[in-house]
Amino acid sequence: MEVTNVSGPTVGGCDQLVGSSAGAEAVYKLIGQVAHLSAFVLITGESGTGKELVARAIHNLGHRAKSPFVAVSCGAIPESLIEAELFGHEKGAFTGSMASRAGYFEQAGEGTLFLDEIGELSLNSQVKLLRVLQQKEFTRLGSSKPLPLRARVLFATHRNLKKMVETSTFRQDLYFRVNVMTIEVPALCERAEDIPILAEHFLKKYAAECGTPIRGFEPEAVELLQNYDWPGNIRELENAIQRAVIVANRETIGVADLPPHIHRAGDNVISISGLKSRTAGLAESFEERLKEYKVKLATEAVRECKGNKTLAAQKLNLSRAYLHRLIRTA
Repeated sequence: MEVTNVSGPTVGGCDQLVGSSAGAEAVYKLIGQVAHLSAFVLITGESGTGKELVARAIHNLGHRAKSPFVAVSCGAIPESLIEAELFGHEKGAFTGSMASRAGYFEQAGEGTLFLDEIGELSLNSQVKLLRVLQQKEFTRLGSSKPLPLRARVLFATHRNLKKMVETSTFRQDLYFRVNVMTIEVPALCERAEDIPILAEHFLKKYAAECGTPIRGFEPEAVELLQNYDWPGNIRELENAIQRAVIVANRETIGVADLPPHIHRAGDNVISISGLKSRTAGLAESFEERLKEYKVKLATEAVRECKGNKTLAAQKLNLSRAYLHRLIRTA
């Protein structure tokens, strides 16, 4: 199955997925490839990149679309309650359990269970989850009757699970179990060409909510949005546009309507007066010297382009994401 039902820059099956960059298109393709399967999928990416939206798109495009989609943040559940919350419990199973309750695995039924931030699970909880995934059944706390796992399970994390395996904070057997297919959602700084599309998407959303007749952005505002690094990714961009819609008093959003920290980042984007004196203690290895030279070229290019990272990346024939990583080390 391919994700072909695309209306403008949004994806059929989940109209919250927006973008037409190469990175976004790669994600859409993988969504289409796994949507009709029952295989486990691990969705990775920084916080705020839209991992849950990817999970919902997989659900909506598959044959389980009419069944429940249950999203669970593993990091939000106390360790003492994780087993009861996931697998359910019988009345009297523990102090305070006044009635039986179906857990999230049971609530998902024939639909999809989305376990977000599985890297936050303790090793003890990881063992219990692994057993359920292997045996395809689970048991309510306080019961001895196994229940079949009927739901499809999707996973997500912003952590590097492979490194966690190396440090023995994530079980290797569970890692191999959940990592059947991986969809890596790119950071917003790696898909800067999608920023105007996303900004317009959020502008329409919040202008309609607020009943505000705002029709677009001033060019300087768009340039500032594209040159900002967005450490909070799409979530941060959405919040910035919502704020701009609230404070704007014209038909277009200008630089002054954007949050102050974005202004400051624009002003200082390359006041790399902080360019640390790299002559002190020159690196001994060839690789380190080469990296230093790359960083120097990148910072000089950004300075020559007056802080415009997109133009600097084009000048050096680099991706903006790679340029961004280089100047961060300066």
